[in-house]
Amino acid sequence: MVASRRRAGSPGEAAGLGAGEAGGPDQDGEPDPEAVARQICLRLLTTAPRTKAQLATALRRRGVPEEAAESVLGRFEEVKLIDDATFANAWVESRHYGRGLSGRVLAAELRSRGVASGDIQAAVARLDPEQEVATARSLVAARLAATRGQPAPARARRLIGALARKGYSPALAYRLTREALEQEGLDLAGAGLDLSEAPDEPADELADG
Repeated sequence: MVASRRRAGSPGEAAGLGAGEAGGPDQDGEPDPEAVARQICLRLLTTAPRTKAQLATALRRRGVPEEAAESVLGRFEEVKLIDDATFANAWVESRHYGRGLSGRVLAAELRSRGVASGDIQAAVARLDPEQEVATARSLVAARLAATRGQPAPARARRLIGALARKGYSPALAYRLTREALEQEGLDLAGAGLDLSEAPDEPADELADG
C-alpha cells in the first residue's frame, strides 16, 4: 500500500499502467513488447520531455516491434504524456528568452526533433517580431563593451557574427550593429566601414522587423 501511494500521479499511472504492467512477461514468458515500450518511454520522459518522434526513434533502436511502439505512443498521446504542441511552445519560450535564439533557429531545432510543421509554425508565431528585434538588440548590447578598443571592422564582425550564430538575418544584424556603433559616436564612414546594406540573403530569411 505504501509503495502504491508513492507512485500516485506518476507518468506510469497516467498512461494507464497497473502494478505489474511496466515490464512483465507475456504468457509465454517472453517480455511483452508493449510493456517494454512503456518502460523505455517512461524512463526517457522522467529525465526530460520528448517528442513522439524522439521516443519512436528510441524504441526502434531498442528493437521494439513497430506495432507495439505505435500502440504505446498512441496511448501516451491520449493521456498527454506526449504532446508535441506543448513541447514546441515550451522549447521556443525557453530557448528564445534563455539563449536568445531566433525563430528561424528554433524552427530548425524543432524540425530536427520530429515536430510537425503545424506545431512548429504555431509555436514560433508566438514570438512577436518586435520581441525578436528586442532580443537581438540586447545581444548586441551585451557584447558591445567587450569589443571596445578594437578596430571598427573587427568590432562589426564580432557583433554581426554574434547575431548570425543565434540565427538572425544579415539585414537585422547589420542594422543593429550599425545602430549600436553609431550610438557610441563611432564615425563608420571615417573608419572605412559600410554597414548600410547587408549581403544578399534567401527570401525565407526572417524579416529584420
